[in-house]
Amino acid sequence: MAFMPALAKFIDFQDPAECARVRAITREQITEHPNPDFNIRVIDSTEVFYAEFALDIVSRIVQAAEEGRNCVLILPVGPVPQYAIAAGIINRLRIDCKHLITFNMDEYADENGQTAPPDWEGSFATAMRDNFFSKIDPELRPKEENIHFPNSDNIDDYSDMIAATGGADCCYGGIGWCGHIAFWESSLGHNYDSLEEWKQAKAQIVELTPMTIMQNALHSFGGDWSWVPPKAATIAPADILGAKHRSFWLDGVCGPNILGAKHRSFWLDGVCGPNMAWQRFIARLVAHGRVNRFVPGSILQTVPTDYTLLGGVAANVEIDMA
Repeated sequence: MAFMPALAKFIDFQDPAECARVRAITREQITEHPNPDFNIRVIDSTEVFYAEFALDIVSRIVQAAEEGRNCVLILPVGPVPQYAIAAGIINRLRIDCKHLITFNMDEYADENGQTAPPDWEGSFATAMRDNFFSKIDPELRPKEENIHFPNSDNIDDYSDMIAATGGADCCYGGIGWCGHIAFWESSLGHNYDSLEEWKQAKAQIVELTPMTIMQNALHSFGGDWSWVPPKAATIAPADILGAKHRSFWLDGVCGPNILGAKHRSFWLDGVCGPNMAWQRFIARLVAHGRVNRFVPGSILQTVPTDYTLLGGVAANVEIDMA
């Protein structure tokens, strides 16, 4: 008799049959999609993955300059390594970025909806300045007034600020464990009566799901879920769909840290192993599951999007108790 437990109650997407269907999609099948404008590709090399991401960003900046117009980009914190590479290319080729206008996707907020100050070490504003903007030579950097982050003061106008530029040339991003884009959470699907109404939603302060709290604790806070803020300011479906193009990069594979460690404790060995790829399932549900408001990233299937997976993310979804 097959063991078929129900999905945990806190999970917003409650369709076990659909989950089973996408789980069975193999690495060989994962790039196949009925929408030719939803382009899925797999890059096995980590170095090539981040280099390609950096080149994608820089090429849009250069193209806009050649066409004599502003380059408007929505940018994520996650992935991050591409930014140092992009800054290096900009500096080496002396690419003037004064025409670059950026809108970051999101920012942490406290229980009262007050966003983190830009000098807090866990803020996305800090991450972007440390990993990208400060690495660009001062004479080449974007104008300070052209670098935007969502916060408690501007969140009600943030979507309109993006739209006022004519819409982003490209919305970059990754996919969260619950299927979110930015911090537009799966739970927000309960607040709208239809997918069409949900698609029109604008930037706002939101409550983070338990899954997102745990994911971000693992990635950025040393596993300390008590340190992760409970809310965030985030862009919304209207901003993502309003962009002229979307470019998403999924690198959710834990590195083989345990193999390279000088010492390992077999009592408390909480270091991700080389086979742990947390995005394998959600990458499939977003790209191949039915489009719905409880898997926010699924809307990418309906619009021109490049969807790039690191090799370990594309690997088959299997139980591995090692």
